[in-house]
Amino acid sequence: MSLTPNRSGLHEVRSTNFPSVMELNVGGVFYTTSLNTLTKEPTSLLGQMFTGKGSKTVMRDSKGKFFIDRDGVIFRYILDYLRNQKLILPENFHERERLKQEAEYFNLPAMVASIEALPPPPSHSHRLSVPLSTTAISPSAGIPGYITVSYRGTFAFGRDGLADVKFRKLTRILVCGKVGLCREVFGETLNESRDPDRCNNDRYTARFFLKHNFLEQAFDNLNEANFRCVAAAGSGTACGGSGEPLKPGMDSEENRWNHYNEFVFVRP
Repeated sequence: MSLTPNRSGLHEVRSTNFPSVMELNVGGVFYTTSLNTLTKEPTSLLGQMFTGKGSKTVMRDSKGKFFIDRDGVIFRYILDYLRNQKLILPENFHERERLKQEAEYFNLPAMVASIEALPPPPSHSHRLSVPLSTTAISPSAGIPGYITVSYRGTFAFGRDGLADVKFRKLTRILVCGKVGLCREVFGETLNESRDPDRCNNDRYTARFFLKHNFLEQAFDNLNEANFRCVAAAGSGTACGGSGEPLKPGMDSEENRWNHYNEFVFVRP
């Protein structure tokens, strides 16, 4: 197996001798699967990539994982289809078009046909046409509830204590609350990949997070859904101060202030 580095820092793999257990990096999401699963559909793009029969070059990232530049969250359903040879989706799955696009990219026509054969999701107009007395209250009806938004971040200060150097870094915005409320407020920006099987809108979860790191956008979403902030808490620790040994990867020009913040929103 030969590795050829390119300008992006990835390494092109030119070999047909792939390991039986494959570690993948798909758009930043890591998977472990078998070579047999990836090549179960020989005519698919994955089948051609990992048998060496296709023209598309396989690449490895800096950790040695095989890199595929596609939607990492949706890829779990591509793998499930290859494993089971049938389409299995969670209840209230909201990203059919995105999944269809990925199935078409990976050249899985039978999967595309299965997605197209799914019954259409219930429309908003259909829900309104049903008498209210026989319909359960939906999250879109503005029912009361709580949503907690939290994040861990870093303030970084450059030379002479200037606070405008890499001012705020957020690693991830976490969302806790009733599943239906979270879906209503954050819509397509809600990433459910860490808790993909929590499909019941009436259940609670503490494992959702957002697909972006813009705290103000999350606050705008909550405000538009008539939520109001009723409580907040935060903590912080300074690290890497003058005279202290630097941790690996820390910039010697910066003092950092790590912090964790949590905000509680309510809709009465």
